[in-house]
Amino acid sequence: MDMNWYKSLNRSKLTPPSWVFAPAWTILYITIFISFVVLVKDGTTGGDINTKIPQLLLFCLQLGLNLVWPKLFFGKHLIGLSLIDILLLWVVIFFTIISFWQVSHLAAILLIPYFLWVSFASYLNYKIFVLN
Repeated sequence: MDMNWYKSLNRSKLTPPSWVFAPAWTILYITIFISFVVLVKDGTTGGDINTKIPQLLLFCLQLGLNLVWPKLFFGKHLIGLSLIDILLLWVVIFFTIISFWQVSHLAAILLIPYFLWVSFASYLNYKIFVLN
């Protein structure tokens, strides 16, 4: 990760210190994983995975978009493309929550902090795009 490049960027005054990101993402990935397990094991259809295909597809899509973002932003320094990616991620997380709700309220609720953090991260990415 190119932190020198990142530190050279003009950023929002609301940008948290760098040390905040690792614990925040660690907690979020734990809740995302728990949400996935709850969805697969519980919910209105029990453990029948075949009835949860739409939810699983959305989950995989959001996970893929999540994994692509740091490669675009930190790896390639493509601020505009990373902004598009994170906005798509935000939309897919929203629909993932709605989809999970149909199967398991708990699984959906566990994704809300993730949605909120990505909302904030989208704002930060936008500000970097505008300021640079």
